[in-house]
Amino acid sequence: MRIRSCGITDVGLKRGHNEDNYLINEELNLFVVADGMGGHAGGEYASAIAVNTVEEIVTSMELNGEFSNIEDPVELTRHKLTHAIRLAGRRIFEKAREQPEYHGMGTTAVVLLIDGSNAFIAHVGDSRLYLLRERRIEQITEDHSLIAEKIRHGLITREEAKNHRMRNVITRSLGYQEDVEVDLQVHAVRRGDVFLLCSDGLSGHVADEELEDHLARLGPQAAARRLIGLACERGGEDNITVVIAAVEESA
Repeated sequence: MRIRSCGITDVGLKRGHNEDNYLINEELNLFVVADGMGGHAGGEYASAIAVNTVEEIVTSMELNGEFSNIEDPVELTRHKLTHAIRLAGRRIFEKAREQPEYHGMGTTAVVLLIDGSNAFIAHVGDSRLYLLRERRIEQITEDHSLIAEKIRHGLITREEAKNHRMRNVITRSLGYQEDVEVDLQVHAVRRGDVFLLCSDGLSGHVADEELEDHLARLGPQAAARRLIGLACERGGEDNITVVIAAVEESA
């Protein structure tokens, strides 16, 4: 498996500091984007805990025998990745309970782990993962947000959602509760696939058609820089994080 990747995070134009964190671990083919919430140190701390915990658990894969009875390797990886994200949520929750200055902190998380011919995609919150395949883009994750729920139930249109006053309200995150439900999918990987992980600082400003165009025409580094630039040109109200992983040779 050969993957070319790039990650960039930018504070944007309106925020005084960056609460996003991301990870690229090329040895594991592990990619993470986390968008922290909770103000100043809280959000940044929460997103860092999420990124570090996922890397720690996926690297060690030590689960004290919790899943030792699972023989299927795909099912085992699913359980391990879910465990890593839930553990991150518990750690954030416990830190917030122990230290009053971190009360209310939390984070989103979107994780891509490419293992053999499979892409394991896990997420909590409204940070997203897109897949470009054969020059067509698809949003793989489904936002855990109030607006996304309204769209799914036909209460508002996607166009109305763009300027809705509650567009930033998320319904699921790491740290606000002791445990959290993790959405996890497994997709077969093909040569030429391009995965984009991003915080809502990007997806809130750049349309899917534009993502498709830039990912199809440009390499990971050039595409990441251009997409960050577009989000800033259009206001840059939030921190912006982009991680791109392009599969040049599949297993």
